[in-house]
Amino acid sequence: MRTVDAAGLKIGDEYPPRIMGVLNVSEESPYDPSVFDDPGEAAAYVDEALIDEGADIVDVGLESANKRFEVLSAEGELDRLETAIQTLESTSGDAVWSIETRYHEVAEAALDAGFDMVNDICGFADPEMPVVCAEYDAAVSKMASPPDLERPGAIENVDDIYDALARNGFTDKTILDPAFGGWSEAKTTDDDRETLDRLREFRGYGRPILVSINRKNFLREVAGRETDRALPVSLAATSMAVERGAHIVRTHDVAETRDAALIGHEFTRDRSRDVELGVEELDITTDREFARHKRRIDDATDEAAVVPHVVELTLPNPSATFLEGAAERIEMGVYHGEELLLIGTITEYETLHAAIRGGPKPAVDAVSSVYEDLVVSDE
Repeated sequence: MRTVDAAGLKIGDEYPPRIMGVLNVSEESPYDPSVFDDPGEAAAYVDEALIDEGADIVDVGLESANKRFEVLSAEGELDRLETAIQTLESTSGDAVWSIETRYHEVAEAALDAGFDMVNDICGFADPEMPVVCAEYDAAVSKMASPPDLERPGAIENVDDIYDALARNGFTDKTILDPAFGGWSEAKTTDDDRETLDRLREFRGYGRPILVSINRKNFLREVAGRETDRALPVSLAATSMAVERGAHIVRTHDVAETRDAALIGHEFTRDRSRDVELGVEELDITTDREFARHKRRIDDATDEAAVVPHVVELTLPNPSATFLEGAAERIEMGVYHGEELLLIGTITEYETLHAAIRGGPKPAVDAVSSVYEDLVVSDE
């Protein structure tokens, strides 16, 4: 996992999770407390509600992602950029400043005016965007999006997110955002939950991950909460996201999100790492995650079955003894005490499933159930 240096702020596995606070200069944005058109008022909000509360990055939005509104042209965003620049110049706190845009002209103007970072919500749909960011040596967050510069959107099929993140390549300082929420009408809350469940997969490119999950519908729906009562579910998901590998959390609720992110970071499992020797243990829990890393190394697309699954079975004899013998013959890990423990990859469970056909029904039924569940969970 590479470390990205965003104007001196280090982002990566070796560093604490970074909090990206949100400021909007878009009058149509739905979260009123973060919306300003007066630079002085905006600067006070940034200092008091974002930086003083623990924001490492201030992300300035120039327009709303709400699909009910017409999207702005580059010229329309540039008209609003002046308010953002005046706000930056009026703040006293120390933070990395990020501009949210999809146009390279806006990114270049913002970087020229003192911004440090770009949050590209169209995933390099503008092919000049990575060129500009590289020229300015600026960190850039790249959101998974269809290649449509006219309308930002989220990838609807979770299986397609990984490839979308690679479209038009990376800069040396690219951060990846798999995209949650209402960017696309066809993307469902179930899709968002699956994206969070599979967050580790997106580490396969070896680049830091940004998540924006603050008070999102897919979390509110679980608890049956409206937006103004959805902070607890956001914080729970924040800890989960960081534990699963997120490095930046974008939020309106800075202080609370910072605490939740630190809890997730504290309980992230230790990975063996020696930067000087170039040693890094990869965080792999599914075969699909392994395949992502393998593709990065050799451009292979096959998914080898490598991740072991441990299953405990309660079976009567002689079914337990029969199953123990069958597992030993195909060299699966097996322990038989009061219960039966089987250890193997999905491929090994598939082999065992085929090998015991015609055996005692309790053993056949148990292995069939295990195998079917493992296949479904790995899809």
